[in-house]
This record gives sequence, structure tokens and C-alpha cells, in this order.
Amino acid sequence: MTGQGQSAAGSSAWGAVFRHVRFENLVAGVSGGVLSNLALHPLDLVKIRFAVSDGLEVRPKYKGILHCLTTIWKVDGLRGLYQGVTPNVWGAGLSWGLYFFFYNAIKSYKTEGRAEQLQPTEYLVSAAEAGAMTLCITNPLWVTKTRLMLQYGGVARLPHQQYKGMFNTLVKIYKYEGLRGLYKGFVPGLFGTSHGALQFMAYELLKVKYNQHISRLPDAQLSTPEYISVAALSKIFAVAATYPYQVVRARLQDQHVIYSGVTDVISKTWRKEGISGFYKGIAPNLIRVTPACCITFVVYENVSHFLLNLREKKVS
Repeated sequence: MTGQGQSAAGSSAWGAVFRHVRFENLVAGVSGGVLSNLALHPLDLVKIRFAVSDGLEVRPKYKGILHCLTTIWKVDGLRGLYQGVTPNVWGAGLSWGLYFFFYNAIKSYKTEGRAEQLQPTEYLVSAAEAGAMTLCITNPLWVTKTRLMLQYGGVARLPHQQYKGMFNTLVKIYKYEGLRGLYKGFVPGLFGTSHGALQFMAYELLKVKYNQHISRLPDAQLSTPEYISVAALSKIFAVAATYPYQVVRARLQDQHVIYSGVTDVISKTWRKEGISGFYKGIAPNLIRVTPACCITFVVYENVSHFLLNLREKKVS
């Protein structure tokens, strides 16, 4: 096939995918992402602080999750516990919204005209594609969130690394570091799409298998406790499999240490801290992401079903 023919075929395939988009999935995903991150942001802050804990003198030293939370509260109050909340909420809302938006469109395209359910690898690939597309849009917000979370009482290596808020951070990063600065951590983040892919594959398969086990249709709606159980199990599985990429990404995005790239972070972390260095912050991460994931999926499933039913009623 010629290059022009391949391009036309690719455009046709993506056109077919986007015929399946449902904005209800976007709204439902944004709702779940925003609510869960507002509720659990302080634990995300703790995870980031522990993830970059490499012994650098400029960083505060914490003995554990509770000590970290109380120290931040004593120094900066409630505002300190919500450092970086604006880009986190924007990033989480957009990420979950776009992820569900792209994922459901790709999944619907692949199931069109098929009687059987997708295979596990098809769920995996669909989720990975959705994750990569989402990351291309949201990576600058994650860099911004990390920078704001790693301001220790205004200490910074350079004056232009003093940040006042989300937009101020975005502007300064672009001004002093260019587009490359806004896409720091993109490579490990891209690897991190495997996290979402594994989570969605496990989530879909658990839903289908559970419905089959209790003699319901494979795509039947679950109850809230059932959604919570399925979401929690799929999240724990994905975190355990992929957590080290989050440490690598956080360290690349940090303003206090300059790394030449992913391999530099990996080699220095391994040399100085060993395997445990790649799992720093996993405890507060699990404590945060498991309920956050449950909130996100429960809100998403209920809001999307409500909006899609509303659409069907209007059509009929």
C-alpha cells in the first residue's frame, strides 16, 4: 500500500472511531475525577513528597504519612495541604474525562458488529491508546502540579522557580524551559499508560466475569458496592505492577534536581537507594488512589448511565 493509501486508511479508521464518541462519557469522567481528587488531594501531596525523597538537604524530612501531614499543617495550614490542588483537579478532571471519552469511543469501534466480548488484550490496547492520547494533552498540568507540590516554604534553586499558582507556573516553565519543560516526564508518563491499560483491562474483565458468575448479562449495570469492589481490586493490581514509573516521573519533573533523562533517574535512584527507592510513596499512594478510584468509577458509571438514558429518552 502506498504512503497516501495508508494515510487515507488511517484517517478513515480514526473517523470511524470518532463516530462513536459520547460527550456523556467526557462529562461523567470529569465529574468523577474532580470529586475524587478534591477529597483526597492531601494524600497525593504526601505521595509526591515521599517519591522525590532522595536525601537532598533542601527537602523536609518526614518519618511517615501522619508526620508529613501534621508537619505541612503546622507550617502552612490547610492551604499547605492543598498545594498544587488547582492543576491536580484540572489534570485529574481532564484526564479522567478524556480517558473515558477516548476509551469508550475506541472500545465501541472495536465491538461494532461483533456479538462476542472483547479479548483481554483488546481491552489493554484500547486503554493504552486512550491513555497516550490523554497524556499528550494533559502532561503540562502534571508538571505544574509537581512543581507546586514541591515548594518547601518558598525554597527554590533559582528565583524563577518560585511559583504563585497554576497559570504562573505554566507561564514560567514555558518561558524558561520551553515546550520541553512542559513535557518533562512524558516518556515515563507514556510508559505509565500501561497502568491505566492494566487497570481498565482488569476492571472490564472483573465486571464481565462477575456478571457471568451471578447469571447476569455481561454488560449489566452493577450496584454501587459492586462497582467499589471491582474498581478497588483493579486499581491495587495496576499500582502494584507499575508504581516505579511514578517515582521516575516525579523526579524528572522536580525543580530541585536536574536529571539528563529517564535512564539518569533510574541509574542514580538504583545506585543511591536500591529497589526501595522506586517504591517510595507507595503506601500513601495506595491509601489515596484506591478510594479515589472507587469514587471516580462510581460517579462515572452512575452519571454516564443517567446521561445516556436521558439521551435515549430524548431520541425515542
